[in-house]
Amino acid sequence: MNAPIFPRLDIPNTIAAGPGPGNTADRVLAAYTSPGVADHMQPDVLRGMIECKQMLREIFGTQNVHTFGIAGTGWSGLDAMFSVVHPGDKIVMFVNGTFSDIDALSVRMKAATEEELNANPLDPQAASVITIRVPHGQSVTGEIVEAALAEHKPKWAAMAHWETGSGRVNDVKGFSEACERHGVLGLIDAVSSLGIAELKIDDHPGIVGWASCPQKGMMALPLTYAPVSFSDRYIAELRKIGARSFVHHPLMEARHWGIIDGQDVEKGTYHRTHSPYAVASFHEALRMVLEQGLLQRSERYRTAERALRAALQAMGCTITSNMTSLIVLDLPGDLKGREKEFVTACRSEGFGIWPTLSEPTQVRVGILNLLSEEELTTIVRRFGEMLNRFDVLTDIDAAVKALKQGIH
Repeated sequence: MNAPIFPRLDIPNTIAAGPGPGNTADRVLAAYTSPGVADHMQPDVLRGMIECKQMLREIFGTQNVHTFGIAGTGWSGLDAMFSVVHPGDKIVMFVNGTFSDIDALSVRMKAATEEELNANPLDPQAASVITIRVPHGQSVTGEIVEAALAEHKPKWAAMAHWETGSGRVNDVKGFSEACERHGVLGLIDAVSSLGIAELKIDDHPGIVGWASCPQKGMMALPLTYAPVSFSDRYIAELRKIGARSFVHHPLMEARHWGIIDGQDVEKGTYHRTHSPYAVASFHEALRMVLEQGLLQRSERYRTAERALRAALQAMGCTITSNMTSLIVLDLPGDLKGREKEFVTACRSEGFGIWPTLSEPTQVRVGILNLLSEEELTTIVRRFGEMLNRFDVLTDIDAAVKALKQGIH
């Protein structure tokens, strides 16, 4: 029997108005498709990698030499960062949403003893992992971190900076200060904040490892490079105890980026086959972030979120988030319990908003790379039109007016 020949896959444009991935800029897409067919060790590809790590240091706000990209998605970067956690290591995980909860699962798998892993391979209950759960819709505060570290006295502590599961910003300054006071090595999931938040990681010396992703604040294609940055303290610990990973081994990955023995060198050593197209598009995405200016970019997001917040509130929504790239809300009127139905209706028409993935179910509306007045107005109108179709009487023009007042 002959295998079926499927028709060509044509994916239409959608408004990626969720927590991420966001809409990739045309110039980044062009950079992905325009390079010549090149060997991954071709000199211009290697030059691009050198320039990428230099740009990443500027975007992270760091002097860390071990700042580079892990090939893959944000989970690849997180896997590299958490590879330093060994079975039996005592670590406190702060969880206030879906993705920090998955971070905790990843760490439990790495910290579990052989017996604990065998007992429950997909969800080991590692005794050395202490999970501090903060209710959905609330932030992890410095006080919460201080109390947990003082009580448990772990080796490691980890937290998401921006938790897109609930749209909350967690206190990275308080986290770092508590880690310093208690001699704890801090690890941060910066998947959603890098490239949007006003962030200089060298201002937070209690944190030794940072991992982000390419498809949110960086606005590169999802399968390019997950930015990571490791301090000298992290690298010293890694050299002493090793990494529980080969593919995402931080030191082996660093060597491929020309970082050997804590120094930038002209030529790295082989660890994986890099894609020239991924290097080119990642390079262009980093250039775009730096061209816009980190402070100016942060302010644009703040302005856009504030304006969209006002518009959604004008339509009767209740907002519980405090991120500047994502709004998490409760729908108005009698739509409680119909959030997933509402989101599905929007997505069926190319308007890509999201529900939360954990209870209580809410609606998430994101603005990654959707910062212009025209783009924000489109989001407001599409949202209002769907509310009207769900029999919630909505004055869309008044909502657009609130949006424009917030922008100007």
